Amino acid sequence: MTIDGRTRVIVHLAYPSAHLRTPTLFNARCVERGVNAVLVPWEIAPGDLAATWATLRTARSLAGAIVTIPHKETAATHCDRLEGVAAELGVANIVRRDADGAMTGRLYDGLGFVAGLRQHGYEPKGRRTLLLGAGGAATALAQALLEAGVSELVIANRNAARGEALAARLRRLNPDSVVATGAADATGFDLVVNGTSVGLDGDPSSPVDIATIEPGSMVSDIVMKPAMTPLLIGALTRGAQIHQGEHMLAAQVDLFIDFLISDAAAGNETRRPALRLA
Repeated sequence: MTIDGRTRVIVHLAYPSAHLRTPTLFNARCVERGVNAVLVPWEIAPGDLAATWATLRTARSLAGAIVTIPHKETAATHCDRLEGVAAELGVANIVRRDADGAMTGRLYDGLGFVAGLRQHGYEPKGRRTLLLGAGGAATALAQALLEAGVSELVIANRNAARGEALAARLRRLNPDSVVATGAADATGFDLVVNGTSVGLDGDPSSPVDIATIEPGSMVSDIVMKPAMTPLLIGALTRGAQIHQGEHMLAAQVDLFIDFLISDAAAGNETRRPALRLA
């Protein structure tokens, strides 16, 4: 990779940032596609995000930002525009800085997650699904799973009120779908999805009692470091199938590049319907 005065810069906003895998995949793909851009990790504490955002608006070499835990919901509030499902859910994981400094956000986590499942031979349609978590990433996964046609979605979150608030929002958006809240118990579920950071980077915890995982079920974890989390290791001991976090990311990389670089170069003509924020 050659970095010069025309290189478009993307920052990866996270806290912490040591576990990030996205820069490696993103930068390698830019080289493959001949795109003069580079992604660098920025470890930004939640209390510093607003000040950082003001700086991003003035950086003319900046193409945008990729956003991960714990900033996805807060980042959406800083955007001038939210497009597609990001506008419906108030969550963004990719933000483009337009030439005038305006920030446009989208959400690709859910799309990438479902695409990753299907690319690896698993169809979520018709599956009774347990989703662990109700934060920004889990919100994106929830909507995508409902759009993919899961038969029932049960949300288990340590903060029960937050879980119910997400369930209520999803019911409004998907009136024909079955959405409920429940315990972190995998009994009777075809698909179990960890949408939290539990198990990240040495954390020995599992977001669900391993003993409740059904043999033959599919267990997926969005955590990417380590590749084999305590949840996935435990799922294998129960005779379940597993799906690793990197697959969700890999399915999004080209979408990120297209939105940040190609769409901007084309004058943003490919924008989806957007919500103008107050």
